[in-house]
Amino acid sequence: MSKTQTLPDFDWDKADNRGFGSGYSAAERDRLAELYDNTLAQVNEKEVVIGTVVGITEREIILNIGFKSDGLVPASEFRDLPDLKIGDEVEVYVENQEDPNGQLVLSRKKAKVITAWQKIQRALDEDLVIEGFVKRRTKGGLIVDIYSIEAFLPGSQIDVKPIRDFDVFVGKKMEVKVVKINYANDNVVVSHKVLIEKDLEAQRQQILNNLQKGQVLEGVIKNMTNFGVFIDLGGVDGLLHITDISWGRISHPSELLHLDQKVNVVVLDFDEDKKRISLGMKQLQAHPWDSLEETIQVGSKVKGRIVNVADYGAFLEIMPGVEGLIHVSEMSWSQHLRNPQDFLKVGDEVEAVVLTLDRNDRKMSLGIKQLTADPWSRPELVEKYAVGTKHKGIVRNLTNFGLFLELEEGIDGLVHVSDLSWTKKIKHPSDFIKVGEELEVVVLELDVDNRRLALGHKQLEENPWDTFESVFVPGSVHRSTILSKNDKLATLELPYGIEGFAALKSLQKEDGSWAEVGETLDFRVQEFSKEEKRIMLSHTKTWQEKGEDRKPEKKPAAVKAPTSNKEPERATLGDLDALAALKEQMEGRSKGE
Repeated sequence: MSKTQTLPDFDWDKADNRGFGSGYSAAERDRLAELYDNTLAQVNEKEVVIGTVVGITEREIILNIGFKSDGLVPASEFRDLPDLKIGDEVEVYVENQEDPNGQLVLSRKKAKVITAWQKIQRALDEDLVIEGFVKRRTKGGLIVDIYSIEAFLPGSQIDVKPIRDFDVFVGKKMEVKVVKINYANDNVVVSHKVLIEKDLEAQRQQILNNLQKGQVLEGVIKNMTNFGVFIDLGGVDGLLHITDISWGRISHPSELLHLDQKVNVVVLDFDEDKKRISLGMKQLQAHPWDSLEETIQVGSKVKGRIVNVADYGAFLEIMPGVEGLIHVSEMSWSQHLRNPQDFLKVGDEVEAVVLTLDRNDRKMSLGIKQLTADPWSRPELVEKYAVGTKHKGIVRNLTNFGLFLELEEGIDGLVHVSDLSWTKKIKHPSDFIKVGEELEVVVLELDVDNRRLALGHKQLEENPWDTFESVFVPGSVHRSTILSKNDKLATLELPYGIEGFAALKSLQKEDGSWAEVGETLDFRVQEFSKEEKRIMLSHTKTWQEKGEDRKPEKKPAAVKAPTSNKEPERATLGDLDALAALKEQMEGRSKGE
């Protein structure tokens, strides 16, 4: 027999007639709602919040951000966190509190971007050092990943010294500072150089404070130019000029040095204001002149290499740092200075004779022509260039008073302007011949002691004025052409190529007009001077005397005019058979000139 239990009294009517939770009073319900609301965080859209991982699936990560519902984020956004586990906290971006499905929408990718830019801006504002990862090389620099944002590191901002190979930094971590942000282009510029400069500042200042002339330092070649190299002395740069690299002559620093090479240098000069340091390397070695052999004296023969050619001469290096000047006048016995490049060029190996030597001033003059005998000292010279001998030479120089003719190297002669032609009055040798042309001459005078040789060209022919004296007798008439005029005289071309002169007033023609340049008329000889080689003529006299012959009071023309005009001309020309050869000879010579 079973026992029956007695239950307390319960009002089932009340339970059936009221809803769930209706048993609370209004005050109790408000209190409970407040307690529930306090368990939820205040979440705003478009902001970054901290979420806790509460679930992990193959495709999604479930996060609790303290909201009324959990959020789902694709697992692909957590690839950088392979060890992610439940309970870990991560930053996420609230895109939407509730989508159409009532789901909280979160994004870790956007949270990372927003947080990264905030960190970058903070690094710029507070001058912070951040660590980046060099992803790849680009034009002009490197791409560095900082907080998943690609920043540009210019090549000039990698190091204080020029970087020639950017690839060595790819795939490595590097500390940088943010120097510029451009939000419009999402562009960030960073620098690694500023970190190095800051580290070197104390070292640089210490070097500058202790710097002294004559101090020997070790440095690294960081840059190379045509005029020298820049050396890094440990944060301070100094210039090693090309002339201070070696005692010998070099055309470019690369002949002896190379980039990144460690060298010892001495401080030559220092400008504290401009922070300029002049360095030297050759000064660490003894000067080559101090080791020059004592056997080298004036008159010694030396061998070397031509290292420079200037307008005035060439420099011969007989050993590194020891050079001598070969003046252009010491290159050839020729008295006419030429361009040194006609004799020598850089790199030539030549022998020379020491002319002067000053070991104290470290100067030496050399000569090449001294290796051969002076042509004026040859014993056969007197016979070879005896007075009256004929030679051919090259015109080397023209002057107002004549020209210099080189008969052979070192042997020059002067042809005076008056010795160029018997018949033409030559004002300047350039009217007769040009430099570089060949001319035949005869020796007029030889002075070996004073190295003088007088030459003549017209003396190759007989003096035609001896014959002209019987041709152009006063009173004779000749057909002539007016070549030119000046204020007083007209220059005429007479037969046989010689020149005559006529006063301007004697150019009046019978019709009253005046003869002009280019006209060919009859002219009567008024005056003949063999010594001065001068013939004066007149055209007016040819027709004036004819008019006088027609006057009644004058004697018949056969008595006077023919005697003074035609008879002398016929008599003179009748004797000109001997001049035919002379004329041909002179005409042929004029064509040759």
